[in-house]
Amino acid sequence: MKEAVDLLTERLEGFAPRVALVLGSGLGGLVDAVEKPVRIPYAQLPGFPQSGVTGHAGALVAGYMEGRPVLMLSGRAHYYERGDAAAMRPALEALAGIGVEHLVLTNAAGALTADMPPGSVMLIEDHINFSGMNPLIGEETDRRFVGMSEAYDAGLRTALERAAEKAGVSLHKGVYMWFSGPSFETPAEIRMARTLGADAVGMSTVPEVILARFLGLKVAACSVITNLGAGMAVGELSHEETKDMAPVGGEKLARVLRCLFAEGLVDA
Repeated sequence: MKEAVDLLTERLEGFAPRVALVLGSGLGGLVDAVEKPVRIPYAQLPGFPQSGVTGHAGALVAGYMEGRPVLMLSGRAHYYERGDAAAMRPALEALAGIGVEHLVLTNAAGALTADMPPGSVMLIEDHINFSGMNPLIGEETDRRFVGMSEAYDAGLRTALERAAEKAGVSLHKGVYMWFSGPSFETPAEIRMARTLGADAVGMSTVPEVILARFLGLKVAACSVITNLGAGMAVGELSHEETKDMAPVGGEKLARVLRCLFAEGLVDA
């Protein structure tokens, strides 16, 4: 981590935004809105993940969003790629090491209600770790016992709601359930998820939330809805559908995030 922090400090010439975004499927184009960008491929940063998922660029981009400092991770590593729930730990430790305090995560997800169709955006209020995996397994200090009662920061959630209102974007709210992937859920699993109180399902984000809280970062997260859950619509689910629909909701979420910075709703 120290090596990555030193390299980032050198490459960014001391530029240290307090807000970072992790861009999931459909949000990669947001890096084009960064002013005075400095782009560093993950491959050049010690410990950073090498994602093998199409649609995840694998680069750190720092600069200004609507005139305010920001750092973006364009792409992430997923548990299902190599069976490592802590794959994003080195990257998040490096962000915390250069002064990031607020982390906004984005992802693509499947909805469990027809009231939230593909193309919608959901603000995550809480999550269910159905995978049973945890990125802090193996951590030897007592810091591993991280409280998750307020995993998603109330202040950041309020800021995103205000930004959505100003941007004219309808922002749903709900509970996200993490499945390990890479296979999609079965209709029976979707029925179970609804019974347990989930509103959307996906294959990422939860490990990053746990790690961020472990590191003392304030966290918020939003899902771009790309499909209805298995058994809720005609036809089989596919990654192609995810890639096709992600830009629809991604454009809406990008507007919300740009408004978040333009209105100064987050302490950058």
